[in-house]
Amino acid sequence: MDLSRLQRISPTEWRLEPHDAMRVPAVLYASEKLIAEMDDKVLEQIANVACLPGIVDAAYAMPDAHWGYGFPIGGVAAFDPDEGGIISAGGVGFDISCGVRTLLTGLKRADLEPCKEELAHSLSRTIPAGLGSTGRIVLDEIEMDRMLVGGAGWAVEQGYGRAEDLDHIEEGGRISGASTDAVSQRARHRQRDEMGTLGSGNHYLEVQQVTAISDNAVATSFGLAPGDIVVSIHCGSRGLGHQIGTDFLREMALAAPAHGITLPDLELACAPIRSELGQRYLGAMRAGINCALANRQIITYLTRRVFAHFFPEITLPVLFDVSHNTCKEEEHEVAGKRRRLFVHRKGATRAFGAGRPGLPPAFAATGQPVFIGGSMGTMSAIMVGAAERPEHAFASSCHGAGRQLSRHQALRQWHGRQIVDELRKRGIIIKSPSMRGVAEEAPGAYKDSAAVVEAAHLAGLSRKVAALEPVICIKG
Repeated sequence: MDLSRLQRISPTEWRLEPHDAMRVPAVLYASEKLIAEMDDKVLEQIANVACLPGIVDAAYAMPDAHWGYGFPIGGVAAFDPDEGGIISAGGVGFDISCGVRTLLTGLKRADLEPCKEELAHSLSRTIPAGLGSTGRIVLDEIEMDRMLVGGAGWAVEQGYGRAEDLDHIEEGGRISGASTDAVSQRARHRQRDEMGTLGSGNHYLEVQQVTAISDNAVATSFGLAPGDIVVSIHCGSRGLGHQIGTDFLREMALAAPAHGITLPDLELACAPIRSELGQRYLGAMRAGINCALANRQIITYLTRRVFAHFFPEITLPVLFDVSHNTCKEEEHEVAGKRRRLFVHRKGATRAFGAGRPGLPPAFAATGQPVFIGGSMGTMSAIMVGAAERPEHAFASSCHGAGRQLSRHQALRQWHGRQIVDELRKRGIIIKSPSMRGVAEEAPGAYKDSAAVVEAAHLAGLSRKVAALEPVICIKG
């Protein structure tokens, strides 16, 4: 990226002043090295976001930002419905409510070693993964509607978990306002047998070891200690979310002129929040959020079944579950005034700090956990929402390392079997139905996750709590 176009505010904050059709500035959070390595397309995309009607304060890009569809991955923007604010399917993304759930095990690495191979094999056989993967659950129309409205709560009612799980999930496991009527038959059909599946791409189930603690008090509150084994599940709304995005992006692009919207990029197709189209998308998107929450709940159930076979005494409580492809109605302070805004986070996560309304009671005193995922052979991190700057980027943080090479570029550099063998030498077991998929998701195709975590910490987006290293990775 050409740094001469940006004003440096601090070691981790960069600003592009409004010009041409931009209504607000664009602000990027990253170290100088991360910024310099970003594609210029990131700056172009976040500047385009700053042109959209009703945008408030600034358009933000997180330290893991990279080129996406319309919004950059790692993009955050909030819109005021009272000022003609819009909602954009491209600002949410195709994998609606893709997110991370982390489970505590109470185990140490030594507990795993005698059965690590068998555990990896059982997890890979029990939890469907890969392109087009399907599960054993098949939903009829009645149960589909109940799932789209009930989210993780519906899954718990079906026996896929415990009531206390819901206390450790964003929105209590269910977002209100979902509209089943706004979800197309094609989207429903794609999802009818995909519940409880990881999917493909960067989705995974990873058994991880806590290798370092940065904040002892918060780590203790979260139930984390050095050497602990945790399980992280990264997946979303599968075919249903993708189809909702496809359906509404097309409709929004066609309807934009009628709403008086001039799009700087067709991929930023949007509609006024208070329009009929905007409300329909909002209802469908919320149904997609509930689908993803239910999906991760079912995978949690399957994971517990596997672990119970090897360790009958453990229960795998949920630490937290947070989504990173959403648009949520939230109250934020802007220029000293509290406003109800629709906050788009695409490849970015909520990072609510201590004392903020909307936090689950378990995290009221600490702030919520924030999960930043690596890629198979690289570190992941558990962070916490920063109370010091509660409105920083609308209380948002990054969600992962972020790609630095496209999947095609990765395929030219690596072979899946090569990566699996190299990681096994480091004690990391990879299980995947696709060696091509492993190559596309090679650790080297991603940014340095430690550098991304450090930038988020220094920028005050979230604070470091614990570092994690992979032990077993079930890859889509």
